[in-house]
Amino acid sequence: MNDYQKMRNRQQREFNMLPLGFAFNRKQFNEMMRGWGLHPERDVKEVTCIGNGGYIQKKDVELLRQTSARHKEELAAAIESDTTGDGFIFQMFYRELKNHEYGYTGDADDTLDALNYTMEQVQSDQRLYRGFQQACKKIMEEET
Repeated sequence: MNDYQKMRNRQQREFNMLPLGFAFNRKQFNEMMRGWGLHPERDVKEVTCIGNGGYIQKKDVELLRQTSARHKEELAAAIESDTTGDGFIFQMFYRELKNHEYGYTGDADDTLDALNYTMEQVQSDQRLYRGFQQACKKIMEEET
């Protein structure tokens, strides 16, 4: 397993440990609230929606922010430490291109969206562009 995947797996485990709840209907919302020891109607002001059916108690919002910020900083530091694009950056693009089925579609847009890059940003950074190009090439070679 490459360094990028190890980092993402660890970050996912840490994220999964956050006190989040998910509800897609009223019954699930009520169960989530009761699971937190809250009344589904009286205590609704104690929670906030984080999107995609996710909720967190307001008292835990700062923990979510800190965790997300730390993960973002870790990723940025790992990218910055790859001075050529042949290491972590290549691993990052390779994993995400594979994950978004680049080998079948030849379309990198979903990968770039997932990594919060535009093609212009990638092309303007020699390291990013090198890692991206190498990852694309390797995946296409694997598909033939």
